[in-house]
Amino acid sequence: MNLLDFRKAVEADIDAIVLLVEGSYRGDASRAGWTTEADLLDGMRIDAQRVRDDLERDGSQVLLGEHDGQLIACANISIEDGAGYFGMFSVVPGLQRSGIGKRMLAEAERIAREDWGLPVMRMTVIDVRDELIAFYERRGYQRTGIYKPFPYGDERFGIPKRDDLRFEILEKSLLEKDLPHG
Repeated sequence: MNLLDFRKAVEADIDAIVLLVEGSYRGDASRAGWTTEADLLDGMRIDAQRVRDDLERDGSQVLLGEHDGQLIACANISIEDGAGYFGMFSVVPGLQRSGIGKRMLAEAERIAREDWGLPVMRMTVIDVRDELIAFYERRGYQRTGIYKPFPYGDERFGIPKRDDLRFEILEKSLLEKDLPHG
């Protein structure tokens, strides 16, 4: 898929974003892609109010990736503690492994670096997601060894199927001197 159009989400996009994120991470449909969390978590991944909060929060935007007017990818980019934060990253499961995710991530990094002037992009990833962490490492992200507890008991983040989940912070320098050239 060569053509990917980017735009900022608006309130009218909320329901489509929720469907995309839920379908990318939860339930049997998510197993068509490699980013599923269906073996780790049940329950919801996101709801309309959380997406609305991301849209309305200062220093935050939801980036959409569309092909022929169809929503196929999204991510939330925000400013946290002087760095970019990348989250809510989703690609339609059947289109994963086609390069869409790489282009979405690159556009999010460009926004953080060029539009917002931020030196670093950070994210949190469930630390048992080895394949996903390897994807980010291939894109220049490094494991920090800084962990955050999984919010057990808060069903807004899902219903864990394991008792050993935690988040690790990954980060990447966005400074020109640290970026690969070629």
